[in-house]
Amino acid sequence: MSADLEKPHVLIVGGGLGGLMLGALLEKAAVPYLIFERATTVKPLGSALSFGSQLLPLFEQLGIKDTLIAQGKRANTSRAITEAGETILTMDYSTMEEFGGYSKYVVSRPLLYNVLLSLVPPEKILFGKRVLNISEDKEKVTVQTADNSEYTGDILVGADGAYSAVRQRLYERLKQEGSLPSSDQEDLPFSCTCLVGQTDPLDPEEFPELKDPDCHFVGTLGNDRPYTWTLFSTASFSVCWMVMHHLDSVSTKLAHEQRFRQSENSEWGSYAAQTMCDETRDFPIPFGKEKMTLGDLYDRTPKDLISKVMLEEKVFKTWHHGRTVLIGDGAIAAMQDALALANLMYALPNNSSTEIEKTFKEYQEERYDPAVAAFKSSQMLSKVMDRGIEGKIAVLVSQNMPVFLWKKFVRKLVLNRPQATFLPPAVDRGTAPPNMSPSSEKARLVFERRASAATTAGSATV
Repeated sequence: MSADLEKPHVLIVGGGLGGLMLGALLEKAAVPYLIFERATTVKPLGSALSFGSQLLPLFEQLGIKDTLIAQGKRANTSRAITEAGETILTMDYSTMEEFGGYSKYVVSRPLLYNVLLSLVPPEKILFGKRVLNISEDKEKVTVQTADNSEYTGDILVGADGAYSAVRQRLYERLKQEGSLPSSDQEDLPFSCTCLVGQTDPLDPEEFPELKDPDCHFVGTLGNDRPYTWTLFSTASFSVCWMVMHHLDSVSTKLAHEQRFRQSENSEWGSYAAQTMCDETRDFPIPFGKEKMTLGDLYDRTPKDLISKVMLEEKVFKTWHHGRTVLIGDGAIAAMQDALALANLMYALPNNSSTEIEKTFKEYQEERYDPAVAAFKSSQMLSKVMDRGIEGKIAVLVSQNMPVFLWKKFVRKLVLNRPQATFLPPAVDRGTAPPNMSPSSEKARLVFERRASAATTAGSATV
């Protein structure tokens, strides 16, 4: 095998959306990999995800776009309302299709998870594998799991969430060496906890909003309580829901964080989830023929599919070291990180430490600014939702924004629509030319060179 075709063996810790996306892409690229997931079984937790042209071209390349669109709902508008149902703000994303080639869609997170899982051969994802130790030298990286198994590869990817075991082990090593930035040594902050779930299929006569072919995407801002709750109607006649508790004091944040650190996963147990359900079940909702509350949705949601989670609120400065690299925690960002890594891994000329570290540096240089931008956007959204002074200003500005400025903002949102350039390209349908990411361009050049070499070799044997 030539050095140009030497492929790395990739160990992926974490079988969430980011880990599955990376596995699905490496499967297409014929790059060997193995996914380690600490959970023993697949549990379809979560609420809903919205996405558009930033991911749909990639979904088309993977052959799952039509499935997701058929089982999702178009979501060109979203509303923020008061508890009384008064509209505070309407966001119109209809021009996304013109600029980016695709409308915005909402699907349930469990649906997307199951679709991505179907792209990964069962033997390449190991459940019940909790990583305990990581060791590395210039040639290989090795992980040891709680069942005393060991696995060795060329690259280790931490795709295991906000309190990543891979990140913790990596940072411990760097801290001992005195090379971990002080900001990365600080506790991971968060300012809200989140309760999520999805109801069983509901009766459209009882919930008329489900009859609408488009998604009802509505967020309610609590009047005099630090909560916001968002509902999404789905194509399966269910309602995905998310309730956010905005923590308002340092002591409360620290208490919640301590409780979180004591849990086994990136979620609390069933008792904490039930407690939050009890605290919020009388909150009014804008769904249903009769006057209804969140409790009506909780009662129609399987109890084992309700979870309480925390939301990561930090952009770390250290994304990689040696043969280890990390991807983000947010669903959309994690899948985009996975795409950038897959393109770069496909283009790796060899598995030397020098080339791998160079690749990881290119990855962080490409993805760091988008991560910061997404973080700032999330912070502003949180401020809007918790009714702070900055949020009120943001709402006022949005309510009075000229149409041409809003269209300019939406156009900017759809410029980044990267593809896996080692696969047949999805036809670009947008009127706004897409940005070409460095990782996509690098993989494209390698793909074309390899294709040309294969054609030449085939001609020589005829």
